Amino acid sequence: MTLNMKKRCAWCENSFEDYVRYHDEEWGVPVHDEQKHFEFLILEGAQAGLSWATIIKRRAGYKKAFADFNPKIVAKYGQEKIEELLQDPGIIRNKLKVNGAVINAQKFIEVQQEFGSFDEYIWSFVNGKPIVNSWKQKEQVPATTPESDALSKDLKKRGFKFVGSTIMYAYMQACGLVNDHTTDCFRFSEVSGVSP
Repeated sequence: MTLNMKKRCAWCENSFEDYVRYHDEEWGVPVHDEQKHFEFLILEGAQAGLSWATIIKRRAGYKKAFADFNPKIVAKYGQEKIEELLQDPGIIRNKLKVNGAVINAQKFIEVQQEFGSFDEYIWSFVNGKPIVNSWKQKEQVPATTPESDALSKDLKKRGFKFVGSTIMYAYMQACGLVNDHTTDCFRFSEVSGVSP
């Protein structure tokens, strides 16, 4: 199949289908949908200390457990619901991460109320347009940047959990605030509209 012949970022080569599809269709594409922002906030936080592949395999489980990533519903999860989620094999059953997701839903709504949307808030950290990098190899891609440092610091100040700079840089990559596809990847120019 020609799809598999395409040159991709090294991190997703020789991986399973959903992982490759995530790279090909979502990673680095600018996100402006509130629920999608909340989804990646939960998923990136859940990934802390684990591989992204582990989370992608459980994505459907997260969608079900966290009400289709509706922050208004998740913000109201009480102790009983949290205990139920800690028995759910479809997600990472880590008490701090599950509690953190509920807290983040509450804080997410506070940001929406203050800025009009979470999208408006998050994109302000890159002046409203994606940062297009031109890395030739995955080894050049940083784990954090001054932008992710600033975002992490502000989110922590607002009471968000699992929002360290490394996690937030991964979030920025996922949601297209930065384009970190390597220049030899077929998605680099598709996502950025820039020829390598």
